[in-house]
Amino acid sequence: MLNKLLRLFRSHWAVENSLHWVLDVTLREEDSRVRKDHAPENMAMVRHIILNELQNTKKKFKDMSIRRLQKKAGRGYSTLDMILMAAL
Repeated sequence: MLNKLLRLFRSHWAVENSLHWVLDVTLREEDSRVRKDHAPENMAMVRHIILNELQNTKKKFKDMSIRRLQKKAGRGYSTLDMILMAAL
């Protein structure tokens, strides 16, 4: 019973740590200077939405990393439009 709970606990934190690693590496979450009032929570929500949309669009670009897809969206409107349309 205890071993089962420990495995469950560790698997939960593995997912959490993986999510935060992706947010930090891809969206540079830890470099954020937003500190006042509710802005940090609001920006965290925006980052999660952005990450979800990038992951949804990545299904069409299987050979491209999320970071590379993000950079490609910043360079041209066609990829950015595709990411934004995936949200609708």
